[in-house]
Amino acid sequence: MSGMEDPLAWWDELGPAKTVYLSEPGVDLRAVVAIDNVACGPSIGGVRMATDATAHEAVRLARAMTLKNAAAGLPHGGGKSVILADAKASPDQKEARVRAFACAIRELTDYIPGPDMGTDEACMGWIHDEIGRAVGLPREIGGIPLDELGATGFGLAACAEVAQEFAGFELSGARVAVQGFGNVGRHVARFLAERGALLVAASDSQGTIAEPGGLDVGELIAVKAAGGSVLDAGGGERGAIDAVIDVECDIWIPSARPDVIHEDNVDRLQARLVLQGANIPITPGAETILHERGVLNLPDFVANAGGVICASVEYAGGSPSQAFETIEEKIKANTRSVLEGSKATGATPRHVAVGLAEGRIRRAAGLRRFRAGRPEGGFALDL
Repeated sequence: MSGMEDPLAWWDELGPAKTVYLSEPGVDLRAVVAIDNVACGPSIGGVRMATDATAHEAVRLARAMTLKNAAAGLPHGGGKSVILADAKASPDQKEARVRAFACAIRELTDYIPGPDMGTDEACMGWIHDEIGRAVGLPREIGGIPLDELGATGFGLAACAEVAQEFAGFELSGARVAVQGFGNVGRHVARFLAERGALLVAASDSQGTIAEPGGLDVGELIAVKAAGGSVLDAGGGERGAIDAVIDVECDIWIPSARPDVIHEDNVDRLQARLVLQGANIPITPGAETILHERGVLNLPDFVANAGGVICASVEYAGGSPSQAFETIEEKIKANTRSVLEGSKATGATPRHVAVGLAEGRIRRAAGLRRFRAGRPEGGFALDL
């Protein structure tokens, strides 16, 4: 694990309930599972595979999942896991590591894994095959393939439909820039284009392509599906990976790694609305700066909850149509509640959203034997 952070410094009154380090030398597996809070139910959270992942990243992402699941009113807590490995390793190596990971979490029954950056439906199929517990499964074994259908991107588009009223522009004709044109980015670009928006910039790990007159979303999706980069598409100007930050637009959507916008680069952002498609993509300090500038910024656990809502519906035995209906209903309602609260109080959308989510968590914890505070009977365990 990189870094020498003190894990005790990560605790607060909500969690994490467990942080588990895993190792299996036979397949070169190193992983961390963070189960943040299970007051609302067993935790759901993705399995991230990256060579530079850290335990602290897992803990931070697990908390984001706790808030996301609570804000969405799901009967689940939050968790996250990271596997320190190259997601582009050979198929045999990747399968061996994922299966070893599954065996290692067999007894962590309060954690339900799902797909995340570096893993997909096939990986969840391997995990389910080993321990019978995963979401985001291939449709052949009863799953709702959320990455294939674009559940998270659909939810972001639903969020934008409500947010446009508060941001002072209409989606039809709105200029959109997507940072990270992957499983989330390509779908939100597609769903927003269907609503009349114009994709003016997109980036991936190779660079940025920008065109003020609009890019061909269908072509970009096809190029990426064939294993290429956005830079391989026709037209547009090419730039560095972070050049997408400088593109003037109405909606800016980070949908890749954590902390891509921070205090040192936030002033470069030229957008009226930010929809956080990735988890924790903007540092707290940068969010404050955006709010003070009058940029409407929808926090990750409200805007990008479509994937976990879909996973929850799948876990309960629902259908894809039920999943998309639930995503639209919950995300639109939560977006409106958060933005109306922010407008009325002057607080940041994140502050309002955290209050909403934590309120639900504490009410759920009050029904548990062990909960925050000191219930009757003398228990004194803080969740």
